Amino acid sequence: MKQIIIEGNKTLTGTIEISGMKNAAVALLPAAILCDETSTITNVPDISDKDALIDIIKILNGKVEEKNKTITIDSTEIESKLIPEEMASKLRASYYFMGALLGRKKHVEIYFPGGCNIGNRKINFHLKGFEALGATVTEENDKYIIHAEKLKGCQINLDFASVGATINLMLAAVKAEGKTTIHNAAKEPDVKNIADFLNNMGAKIHGAGTETITIEGVEYLHKGTIKVLPDRIEAGTYLIIAALLGKNLSIKNVVIKHLEALIEKLQEAGVNLEIKENQITVKKVNKYKAVNVKTLVYPGFVTDWGQPMSVFLSQCEGTSIFEETIYENRMGHVPYLNRMGANMKVKDQTIYIKGPTPFSGSDVIATDLRAGASLVVAALLATGTTKINNAEHILRGYEKIVEKLNNVGAKVKLIDIE
Repeated sequence: MKQIIIEGNKTLTGTIEISGMKNAAVALLPAAILCDETSTITNVPDISDKDALIDIIKILNGKVEEKNKTITIDSTEIESKLIPEEMASKLRASYYFMGALLGRKKHVEIYFPGGCNIGNRKINFHLKGFEALGATVTEENDKYIIHAEKLKGCQINLDFASVGATINLMLAAVKAEGKTTIHNAAKEPDVKNIADFLNNMGAKIHGAGTETITIEGVEYLHKGTIKVLPDRIEAGTYLIIAALLGKNLSIKNVVIKHLEALIEKLQEAGVNLEIKENQITVKKVNKYKAVNVKTLVYPGFVTDWGQPMSVFLSQCEGTSIFEETIYENRMGHVPYLNRMGANMKVKDQTIYIKGPTPFSGSDVIATDLRAGASLVVAALLATGTTKINNAEHILRGYEKIVEKLNNVGAKVKLIDIE
């Protein structure tokens, strides 16, 4: 088990540079196996989820070269093989091999995907879409078997604008016969990043980033390349840290448009942000007032910002109300934050947060990726030392988090414990 140890209450100054987007990278890597030649992905974050996906590509007979955040994948000899349980269960994004292998080989065998336990994240939207395209789906001993003699374009209406389902169905439809239209598609930047990658290889995808995406099937995908977009979740996490502890702390390599919902809430609370083309700076920490936050699909307030944001709200004067509308199990961080000094009460999917409250170091557990991020924020804010156990969760989504924080004045270390 890995443990992050943080000595808190340090003023942070300097620049934190944002890495490639985790949520895009984990879909771009499976998407690469649709290529009939060799494809290249640049600005790939060095996170454990990336390593897990590369292991799966190699199992499928893909050849992978990695150098300086650039990954080249030769998928000319890709085979549809069983993706073992120990690999599929490491991360949620393993399910993107469903759409990619179905599109490329018309056959998939994979155990149920893993990932963070943040709620009942069923993949029925994905499976219904595969069936609409002409595939049969069988569940057998915790394993999915998905097969099609051929895939035909169709109309797909998503009940919920799911990012995962939107991307997975794009992957499956790229080589289907005819035209596929996805209605109520997710509009997140990651969706467009994946569509741009496929289009660079010769796919015909239109409307990515809007609620209606059309895919005209093609038979062959040639060489292509893509750069992973900057990670808006990572950027948001560090922006929250800057608002709490920054003195001339800059968050660099960001897409401002992707952060608008968070920026609006921080400014409403009284955070003074200096915003440039691709950089945001917090000059000094002020007193902040309570605000209400509700998670929504993009371009609304992203659910993955919610747990770190709850720490920020604990430092605002008055009572803030935080409402989670996407996942029903996003509250695993609250007991640990209360242990550290927060005054938070949970009712259903809403947290009532009274502030400001001082934080003290404690021994805590990261129950999932973003819960772990919230504990890092709290630990940086706290007096004394905090030990965060199960830090593997955090390393799944934040590249070089220890180095980045230490470079701006934090005191953080990562250790292995038995």
